[in-house]
Amino acid sequence: MSDFALSRGTRGVVGYVLRQAEPEDLPGARSVMLDTVYRDFGHGYLPQWHSDIIDLESYYLAPEDNTLFVAVHDGEVAGTAGVRGQTPVSPPHPLEVTNRFEEGRTATLYRVYVQPEHRRRGLAGALVDACMEFIADRERYSGVYLHTDARTPGAVEFWSKRGTILFDERVAVNEMRTESVAFQNIHFELEIPR
Repeated sequence: MSDFALSRGTRGVVGYVLRQAEPEDLPGARSVMLDTVYRDFGHGYLPQWHSDIIDLESYYLAPEDNTLFVAVHDGEVAGTAGVRGQTPVSPPHPLEVTNRFEEGRTATLYRVYVQPEHRRRGLAGALVDACMEFIADRERYSGVYLHTDARTPGAVEFWSKRGTILFDERVAVNEMRTESVAFQNIHFELEIPR
């Protein structure tokens, strides 16, 4: 078991264990993620955008500069947050976003999801803090990117307190998108804690 998150305790979240995911956590993490894309996003699993959910080990556990954190309650995964060394590209992301980040030096936050019955307890913040500390511990990264779906309850408010909005697909047309799915993504830049 990794001691990265455990060495920092539970980050003020009572009744949960926050840690870097181990292989035995992956089925529970996958369940949290799939529940979120179906329940909150309204379009469900889309292989071209969600393939990491199916192959969590290859995307998050195998690469040295990637990771997945989980929040566990009574042996069940209640929340997830991942880091991948992946610079946003256009298409599908708007040029206004992709031009802000240095190729190969960008950490992207993925799958920051908390099951509804576990929300409003500080889990998302604690998971993101763990991700940001992980990113800060790596010289590779010079920027942090994420996008969130505005339909996820509380997501826009949460990320607006932590980062800067670069592009809002609810009010501006992302000319780089070609698919028929109506996205409501808001793109953010976060500052690496130093």
